[in-house]
Formats: sequence, C-alpha cells, structure tokens
Amino acid sequence: MKRLAIFLAALPLAGCVSFAAKPPAALLDLTAAEQLQPGQAQDAANAKTVTISVPAVPQALSTARVPVQATPTSVAYVKDALWVEAPQRLFARLLSDTVAARTGRVVLGPAQSFGDTGARIGGELRNFGGDAASSSAIVTFDATLVREAGGKVEKRRFEARVPVAKVDATSVGQALNRGANQVAAEVADWVGK
Repeated sequence: MKRLAIFLAALPLAGCVSFAAKPPAALLDLTAAEQLQPGQAQDAANAKTVTISVPAVPQALSTARVPVQATPTSVAYVKDALWVEAPQRLFARLLSDTVAARTGRVVLGPAQSFGDTGARIGGELRNFGGDAASSSAIVTFDATLVREAGGKVEKRRFEARVPVAKVDATSVGQALNRGANQVAAEVADWVGK
C-alpha cells in the first residue's frame, strides 16, 4: 500500500519534469532541385566516379541551429529554427544528388570509395545561415577537387546570396535551400562529366 501511495503521489509531478527544450513545430531540411529518378541505375564500369566528403564547418555551423551574422563580430541564432540533421551532412547529400543528376557520374561516399581512382570533392562550408546587414541567406562553400588519383588539387569558392524579407525559420530555411541548390549546381558544372 505504501508503494502504491508513493507512486500515485509522484504521477502529477511527471508532467512537470522536462529534460529538454520544447522542440519547434517543424525541423528544417534541404531538398535537391535535381535528383536521379527512382529506379535509375548507375554503373561505375560505364561512368566516371566522384567521391563527395562531408565538408568541414566552423564552430558556428557545427550545431542544428541556424546562425545569423548579426554584426561583423557577433552571431545570433534564428528563433525556432533547427535542422533535422547537421547542416554539413544535409549539404553533402544535396551536393551528391545534384552532381549525380547533372553530370551522370556515379557518386560515392568515402566508405564506398576505397580503392576507387575517381574524382574527389571536399572542402569547407564556411557560411550557411543568415546575414542581418544584407537581409539575405548566404551559402559559401570552399570546394577542393582532385580530378584523378595522384592529380593536382584544385580549389574554388562558390557562393550564393538569396534575399530574405524576414529573418524567421521558414524564410531563412527556404532561402538556404535555394542557395544550397545554386551552389551545388555550380560545383557540378565545375566537376563536369
């Protein structure tokens, strides 16, 4: 009886205890504008390959939150805006989809590319958030490309700036998706077929 009384007394407290912040109504994701069609087969024996690595990011981007450059020396985060996954992983996946669709190359992940002599794309996702001064979303990717095993390293900066009317989760998320697709298309054209 004593245990039952303690259990019943603790029930009302269960609704008061919270171990995490309240999640937002929705999480942000990226969607590639260009993708392979479902069922479309690729064969590395008949097409060139490219390995795409998850890019490095600065500390401000190594979070699920969406940064906004508030002043030249300060960063804030968009209220109620959280990525469904780390932004560098979302960008790498979008880049993989876009490169495969635009170039016809077989895109491999680092674990799949062991022993493959195809091209390799890496780099740093330097900006992936809002900019208060210009009222825009900015995607900056410093890409590296090695076209073949033992080849020289090429480096190129890609950047997209998409205006936003309001700095909120919906507006910034949509603008970053457009900017990421623009950058991914430019990278795919740089890599070529």
